[in-house]
Parts: sequence; structure tokens; C-alpha cells
Amino acid sequence: MNNTSYSDIVKVTAAILVKDEKILIARRGPEDRPPDKWEFPGGKIEAHETPEQCLKREMKEEFGIDVSVGGYLGSSVYHYDHISIELLAYRTHWEGGAIHPKAHDDFKWVSPEDLTGFDFAPADRIFIEKLQNKEIAI
Repeated sequence: MNNTSYSDIVKVTAAILVKDEKILIARRGPEDRPPDKWEFPGGKIEAHETPEQCLKREMKEEFGIDVSVGGYLGSSVYHYDHISIELLAYRTHWEGGAIHPKAHDDFKWVSPEDLTGFDFAPADRIFIEKLQNKEIAI
């Protein structure tokens, strides 16, 4: 039985960033937790910020790009061995800059159909299903 209370759950954002009908995904490094997993980029929400502010900050810090944040697309709660998170996904739009990943090993632009070919972090998997089932339109 898991004794994690809701207050112990860390809120994390995820960008569903679409360009030319492809979605940006990024791979965590071998030292990250969970290691070597693909994810929709984003990060932990700090105490003073909204999820939208978090996504804008994280995309600038981790990729060097400016984004605007659109609609909320849903959430996923997952209990990893080291942390419990609630992943909040948002439609995100590229506003400017060139991608220079600082916190990830690799990144790719992929179609929704190709997402299942990547080993994703468990919390992100629900959004793959939603994209493939067209519950989230690109």
C-alpha cells in the first residue's frame, strides 16, 4: 500500500509542443530519474509560479526557446520509487529561438503514430494514448 498523501505529490508541467504536425520529445540522461526515458519536456512548478509560467521558464532554461502556453490538456499522477508527481500537460506554441538542449541527452520531432517507438517515462504515457486516439488534436 502506498502511503503518499496528496500534499506529497510534486506538480510538474509537460509541453505538448507541435510544429509541422510533429511533437517535440526529449530523452532524459543516464543520471536522471528515471534514466534514459523519453518525455514531453517541462519541469517542476516552483512555489511562486503558475503552470504556464513554469513551462515558459523551463523551455527557455532547458531548450533555449521562447514559447507561449495554450490550453490545458489533462493530468497524470504517477508514483515513482523516488517521487510522486502530478504531470500537467499544456498545448505549447513555439515563439522563437533555436533548440539547444541543456538538460536532455537528445530530442526529436515525431508524429503521434511514432510515439510508441520510444521508451517513455510512465507519467507521460497517458498523453501518448490521447494523441494517438486523437483526444488531443495536433
